[in-house]
Amino acid sequence: MMKHSLETYQFFFGALANPNRLQIVNVLRQGKQNVGEICTKTGFEQTMVSHNLKVLEHHGMVFMEKQGKYRYYTVNTKTIKPLMKFIDAHMKEYCCKILDGEK
Repeated sequence: MMKHSLETYQFFFGALANPNRLQIVNVLRQGKQNVGEICTKTGFEQTMVSHNLKVLEHHGMVFMEKQGKYRYYTVNTKTIKPLMKFIDAHMKEYCCKILDGEK
């Protein structure tokens, strides 16, 4: 039985369903980074990275901390980092085999 409304699940998964945000989360799993560093690693433009970081921050998936003139972002280590680890394990066990079989 669902503990939360379908709308709440859609709010959560909608944030991660965007491929750009998913890539940003995966970059931040490597550690704290500023927008410029994220842009370098993803090849995305600064305005797009900043917009998606705001969405991820609004959803509690990343946190921002100011250091001097820079804003550094980290992935939520309490919930999102472990969740992504479980998702990676699931994909390795099931999704990758299915996708490899389709090639």
